[in-house]
Amino acid sequence: MKRIVIASLFAACGISLAAYSAEAQSAAPEKKTETLDDSYVPGMGEIMGATQMRHSKLWFAGQAENWDLASYELDEIKEGLEDAIKYHPVFKKDAPIAAMLGNFMAQPLSDIGNAIKAKDSAKFRTSFDGLTRGCNGCHEAAGQGFIVIKRPGALPYSNQEFAVKPK
Repeated sequence: MKRIVIASLFAACGISLAAYSAEAQSAAPEKKTETLDDSYVPGMGEIMGATQMRHSKLWFAGQAENWDLASYELDEIKEGLEDAIKYHPVFKKDAPIAAMLGNFMAQPLSDIGNAIKAKDSAKFRTSFDGLTRGCNGCHEAAGQGFIVIKRPGALPYSNQEFAVKPK
């Protein structure tokens, strides 16, 4: 019974995320420019590559206790996941993205957001590991289990300061 309730909650989160994405998109004013190709759709690989970069930057921001940057990177991750739902609602013909994100990512995203708001380094590390497990669970469910995400070991962005000192 408990498993059914939990599964239902995750499914509801996925539906809510999809609805939120659709609502936010319809509320935004449409902007057209002649220089943009309206037919461009980023591939799932591009979206997930950017998400992986944000995942890494989120880790280093949290390690440096730069909570503003961590919050920003988390928002960017969420935006990327919304793009995945928008542009690829079903991945490889049998993986419904909104449902999978609801199942694997809703709670970890909430947990890490709470850790960032609380400026709690210990909770951040724990919730970051939960977020990483969520990524890997989603990859496994999508038949992409060979893509294994982990805590970054080295800072790949030597041109960005993560430990910003307050003025």
